[in-house]
Amino acid sequence: MQQGKVSPVSWSSQTVFILAAIGSAVGLGNIWKFPYITGENGGGAFVLVYLAAIVLIGLPILLAELILGRSAKANPVQGMGYLAAQFKASRWWWLLGLNGVLAGALILSFYTVIAGWAVAYFVSSAQGAFINISSSEVGAHFDKLLLNPWELLLWHTIFSLVTIFIVARGIRSGIEKAISWMMPGLFLILLVLLGYATTTGAFGQSFHFLFNPDFAKLSWQGVLVAIGHAFFTLSIGMSAMMVYGSYLDEKASLVKAAIWIAIADTVIAIMAALVIFSIVFANSLEPAVGPGLLFQTLPVAFGQMWGGWLFGTLFFALVIIAALSSAISLIEPALSWLEQRWQIRRAPAAWALGGLIWLIGIASVLSFNHWKSFSLLGDRNIFDTLDFITTNIMLPLGGLMMSLFVAWVMDKETRRSQLNLNSTFERALVFDLKWIAPVAIALVFAVNLLSAPTSYLLVFGFVLLYGVYIWISHYPKD
Repeated sequence: MQQGKVSPVSWSSQTVFILAAIGSAVGLGNIWKFPYITGENGGGAFVLVYLAAIVLIGLPILLAELILGRSAKANPVQGMGYLAAQFKASRWWWLLGLNGVLAGALILSFYTVIAGWAVAYFVSSAQGAFINISSSEVGAHFDKLLLNPWELLLWHTIFSLVTIFIVARGIRSGIEKAISWMMPGLFLILLVLLGYATTTGAFGQSFHFLFNPDFAKLSWQGVLVAIGHAFFTLSIGMSAMMVYGSYLDEKASLVKAAIWIAIADTVIAIMAALVIFSIVFANSLEPAVGPGLLFQTLPVAFGQMWGGWLFGTLFFALVIIAALSSAISLIEPALSWLEQRWQIRRAPAAWALGGLIWLIGIASVLSFNHWKSFSLLGDRNIFDTLDFITTNIMLPLGGLMMSLFVAWVMDKETRRSQLNLNSTFERALVFDLKWIAPVAIALVFAVNLLSAPTSYLLVFGFVLLYGVYIWISHYPKD
């Protein structure tokens, strides 16, 4: 039977693979999103639900994606086609791989814009622009950045060029070398900042806020947010882990790798939250300020504290490294498809694909200024529309269908050979992938559907029809 053994490269070691996968998972979601959604949803109770969701939803789907990747040994599109043929499933499962390829590319188009903000703030902090700055001045600084398309384009371009340069050099010469200094650098900066947080006088308050659950402060909407973030933070559903898994040899343990990835991603998110809330509480600022926590609240704190120039600059360097480690994984699924399926050399493919994604990103740049009033779905601008479609539809769809394929379509022998677990743990994992994870994702889907404007119903309807069709269709036998 034909197999998808077309990946010509592999990681030099399991350790490097784990570092790369951690880099893929650790990004703006850990440093930017997790702290502010924790602040919005009351702290400790939210963290507890989030940790449970990591164990019951995030980790099983992460394992499912890695299983698919190493089983196929191919890019996501061809890989899902090969696996569907092998297990006599619908030929349309290849669209699941295409969904991940497109999701990663679309996310990267606006991800580089947000990462560009971090680059701009790193430069501003290094220049001392935040020293003794007031909250109104920080707000004006952020508004000025967003309203200047040329400046946004500059930072968007710089970040895009660095990302393309790294991936164009290949797995071992590019991604591995970059990860080998980025991830230790990220941990080192985070440890330095955590050590500083203990000197602010508010570290205990920050710790209490994160680990003392008060369920009266947690709404059902907060529970859904925790479930959704646990799913997205591990970089699953966009085929990045699938393509990383395709470069992994058969001797490496997928279970150990997945556990290390989940633990590292969670620990980094909690460490970042401890740092941020210690600084926020030490300066009598409000933790529940929403997305502006990173770019409009923290600069005020850094500008007023002892050593704020140094630690503020280090903090935004941390954000840049986290964003870059995720960005190189977002482009990899599409790049591997061009390289393997269409036989395009990696460097030209990387620059062509990166250029196209950069071009799409210009629409997100303009959505904050000249095209601010232009909307696509409902009242969302281009940036918000891309964010909504990818994070609320494409990624949950990818994770849902991956879990169903591994649990219901893949045969027991293949699944067992990839997992190498004892029967009790294997049965528990399969039960989770069959029922717990899909139901949780479907719940998030349903809430998004019920709260969506009428214009979104067509999108959700298409998603539903696609899922039902490939599920009930059978691979035609010759």
